[in-house]
Amino acid sequence: QVQLVESGGGLVQPGGSLRLSCAASGSIFKSLRMAWYRQVPGKERDLVAAITQGGSTYYAGAMKGRFTISRDNAENMVYLQMDSLKPEDTAVYYCNTDPSITNYWGRGTQVTVSS
Repeated sequence: QVQLVESGGGLVQPGGSLRLSCAASGSIFKSLRMAWYRQVPGKERDLVAAITQGGSTYYAGAMKGRFTISRDNAENMVYLQMDSLKPEDTAVYYCNTDPSITNYWGRGTQVTVSS
């Protein structure tokens, strides 16, 4: 069983930056492909970025060049560095495996981009 706890969200002005963190419990973390997702009210949860066990990364089109996903297998952590934030990045951000596992969803962390 894996438990995931997201943190680091908040209110930021357009053009600003935030770094999200995801703390994972469970010894199998190192063997998991991990990802960040986001969801706005009334819409489906979308994949933002993913990272393999070895560190290869994937980004959804709108996030390329602005977001950076990384992981620390020794600390069981996954990070999402978000730069040049836009109002349309406002959402609740979650981490999970890729593909996602229903029982692993945490509470997420709210990111609000507004002036």
